Amino acid sequence: MNAAEVRRFFEQLRAADPEPVTELNYNNEFELLAAVMLSAQSTDVGVNKATAKLYPVANTPEAILALGEEALKGYISTLGLYNSKAKHLIGAARMLVDRHNGKVPRTRKELEALPGVGRKTANVVLNVLFDEPTMAVDTHIFRVGNRTGLAPGKNPLEVEKGLLKAIPPEFMQHAHHWLILHGRYTCTARKPRCHLCPVAAECHWPEKPNAIS
Repeated sequence: MNAAEVRRFFEQLRAADPEPVTELNYNNEFELLAAVMLSAQSTDVGVNKATAKLYPVANTPEAILALGEEALKGYISTLGLYNSKAKHLIGAARMLVDRHNGKVPRTRKELEALPGVGRKTANVVLNVLFDEPTMAVDTHIFRVGNRTGLAPGKNPLEVEKGLLKAIPPEFMQHAHHWLILHGRYTCTARKPRCHLCPVAAECHWPEKPNAIS
């Protein structure tokens, strides 16, 4: 995809949804961090159902620690990998209290030092909470980057670097959410909705229908 096509691609996504937001529910910085940590191999809908019960009981690092790991598991047991997620969330809460006065840190290095927080989670937190132009490559963005020709890559980091290089700065703040939502609802893994796609004209997917109505 050339530079002109990339610009049109994001102009169309922006026109369709000027101010995209995360579909994870949260009311403070720690809630967002915890929700993203819980979202690994789980849907946002599933995470929101779990946190709707958890957050009224514990929605700060201190409250999570007071709740304890076993009780925490009871609130998130509907999510995949809930045992390890509970362990990581307790560990992250402890580090936040001990090293950051209970606050979510604002640097990638400090975020990735937290148990259970990898590059993708750190990118989401930096983008959503602190307005940094990061790109968190999940399965949806990985698929869109490769399928459309926007930023082909063999792994998430390759796609991330390709997107950061290809996307004009004016679109970077919201690009992460545009691409996730596009992959989640339009450019789906099975039976992509090409007939409804706002960026079909720019897409290079070889299997794309020739006639886009």
